[in-house]
Amino acid sequence: MGNFRVPIPKNEPIYSYAPGTSDREKLEQALIKLKGIKIEVPMIIGGKEIKTADKVDMTTPHDHGFVLGNYYKGGKKEVEAAVKAALDAKAKWETMDWADRASIFLKAADLISGKYRYELNAATMLAHDKNIFQAEIDAVCELVDFWRYNVYFAEQIYNQQPDNQPLMWNRLDYRPLEGFVFAVTPFNFVSIAGNLPTSPAIMGNTVVWKPASSVVYTAHFLMEILKEAGLPDGVINMITARGADVGELILKNPDLAGIHFTGSTATFQTMWKTVGGNIEKYKSYPRIVGETGGKDFVFVHKSADIAQTATALTRGAFEYQGQKCSAASRAYIPKSMWPDIKKILLEQIDDMKKGDPDDVSNFFNAVIDKAAFNTIKEYIDYAKDSNDAELVCGGGCDDSRGYFIDPTIFVAKKPDFRLMQEEIFGPVLTVYLYDDEEFEETLHICDQTSPYALTGAIFAVDREAIAIAAKILRNAAGNFYINDKPTGAVVGQQPFGGARASGTNDKAGSYLNLIRWTSPRIIKENFLPPSDYRYPFQG
Repeated sequence: MGNFRVPIPKNEPIYSYAPGTSDREKLEQALIKLKGIKIEVPMIIGGKEIKTADKVDMTTPHDHGFVLGNYYKGGKKEVEAAVKAALDAKAKWETMDWADRASIFLKAADLISGKYRYELNAATMLAHDKNIFQAEIDAVCELVDFWRYNVYFAEQIYNQQPDNQPLMWNRLDYRPLEGFVFAVTPFNFVSIAGNLPTSPAIMGNTVVWKPASSVVYTAHFLMEILKEAGLPDGVINMITARGADVGELILKNPDLAGIHFTGSTATFQTMWKTVGGNIEKYKSYPRIVGETGGKDFVFVHKSADIAQTATALTRGAFEYQGQKCSAASRAYIPKSMWPDIKKILLEQIDDMKKGDPDDVSNFFNAVIDKAAFNTIKEYIDYAKDSNDAELVCGGGCDDSRGYFIDPTIFVAKKPDFRLMQEEIFGPVLTVYLYDDEEFEETLHICDQTSPYALTGAIFAVDREAIAIAAKILRNAAGNFYINDKPTGAVVGQQPFGGARASGTNDKAGSYLNLIRWTSPRIIKENFLPPSDYRYPFQG
């Protein structure tokens, strides 16, 4: 046996898909292929395909009449079976050599990087309504990075060992948690859907995985890829079940060892309350790791570059229709700069091509589903009717064919206006204009306005202004950007996560997340144990 080393990871290159390239042609062929077939998605429990009588159509957000296929909704029987399968697979999986576990995820990364790149991108474009660039950086590059870097982080964790003294040997055994891990993933990132169940699995845990119901389509592709990579049956069990059954049979299960969650703050808090209310039932205290909401800011100083600031706002607020946890949702701009920034914003939004994602030249697409459409529209209608906000552009909402909402900008007349505080999760940017000389006072307002603390950015040339902002806003964002938009964290470069109402800040994309799925055991071996109870002082 050798002390194996995984390949040192490098971030997956982003393909351009420029017109005329072979990559563009292959992507368009993959879109045609997937649009021409309907996919049936069973639950995967213990490696078996499970179907029920409750069949649900999967449709595209840009055309809710276009059916991609169907999935099967489970109930109590399927949830119980998934938990049992995870527990049954645990002993064999956790005792498998870690290098053998690692090889599965390295192979899965290579399958996505090569063989399945165009198909997975096409699936993401159709089911999530992402343009090709947004699909590429998510479903391919970030997920490949997660799997390659996570096994590297696992190696680093295992290599962290204690000091020793003469006549003894101390060592750390990084055990997986006792029980099963429950992974709950959101609609907006395929990479998160792939990371949340697999990061505990890399450390030897077995998992019950519930993907968002609106994107079971791409979850199916991930399960197929993991299976091809050699993932044993029962290690990850994908269920599509009702929330009530999940709460009763998973969150209250004595064998629940951990929760890996990305989604809304309200849902996460409800789950935490359920765990807290049943704490005496568990065999061990469940690890709870969550990344939840955000009300992410861009703060502009009077020394900032106007064109760079405006572009960061356009991209940060409107890429993927603002449906990113990190999306720029509120901006603080000096009054003197607003006319010039506004001019560029309006020009860029007017130039932005909008429509279906299968027209790969489109920048802006539909929001995910009817519920999201209604929520975002309610915020827009509220602001339109308010005397405390001014509509700058957009505001249009049309769900006649798909769930389309125009890129929308409001100016809030008060810093505590509702749209400056609450997460909207859509293409709505709210701007507050402050007096140029009230920079520090407004920084404190930014820090105190919202309960969230996920991402934020400062734009300035003046270095003193940057330093002041970084100090005052130190706890306002887990990912803080200087002269860059608050989106686009890269695995291995900017580990992602926030605190306050934004989550537990366990930093996906770093060893900090992986180590949460271990329960270390210290082993001390004494080579020459004493044979006399007396100490020297007794002589």
